[in-house]
Amino acid sequence: MANTPHRLVAATAATALALVVGLLTTVLSSADVTPSALGGSRAMISQYPWTVFLADTGGSQFCGGALVRGDKVVTAAHCVAGRLPADMRVVWGREDKQSTAGAVVDVTRTWVDSDYRTPTSGSDVAVLTLRASVNSTYLPLATPFDAGLYAPGTSATILGWGTAKSGGPASRYLLKATVPITSDATCQAAYPKYSSLSMVCAGFPEGGVDACQGDSGGPIVAGGKLIGATSWGRDCAPAGYPGVYSRVASYYDLLSEQIGV
Repeated sequence: MANTPHRLVAATAATALALVVGLLTTVLSSADVTPSALGGSRAMISQYPWTVFLADTGGSQFCGGALVRGDKVVTAAHCVAGRLPADMRVVWGREDKQSTAGAVVDVTRTWVDSDYRTPTSGSDVAVLTLRASVNSTYLPLATPFDAGLYAPGTSATILGWGTAKSGGPASRYLLKATVPITSDATCQAAYPKYSSLSMVCAGFPEGGVDACQGDSGGPIVAGGKLIGATSWGRDCAPAGYPGVYSRVASYYDLLSEQIGV
């Protein structure tokens, strides 16, 4: 899938497990957007309790997100733009999507960055307000003072329930994968539309580990902080094309205003 809102992918010698950056409700026409976590492994929700997924009223998961306050979730704008709060649910504490663990919480308000147009143009961030506060630890936001978390080579964790390969079925279980932050120059060479002001890239030069379809909006974490939300990329984990994430630190003030930090 070319240029589609992204995903998380985890692969082993026997199996390629992919977490996709959010199954898009509509496929973008540009050639650089794909969401999921490919090349990863099973993750325990108890270790990542702030990882949530977004579902429609029928219970089908379509994106991921991160709990950043008891009643606030940060996700990607492309996951929720055009959707009414009443059409979404946030599922917390559910590692296995087929289980009944955790809680399903209504969304009462959606905030989308007013500058958002498409994932490849930046501002791909949104905040959901939940009807009830979740009794859980939450993930702090990266701040403008956390430049070190975005340094090339920094180890980051991506999480999601996306597909294991482009166009494949979504994962039943929460997956995680570890990827290095790439340099702005590397990302710019891969994607002419890349902007270091609003985005950050992560992945291996040889590919194989990435977010994938269904992982959109899910967290990328470094230093115990939310540094990005899965946004877009070229297919799932191809060599030379790292995943692209919204740079949370660039939106710290806007997000903090919505979250009430």
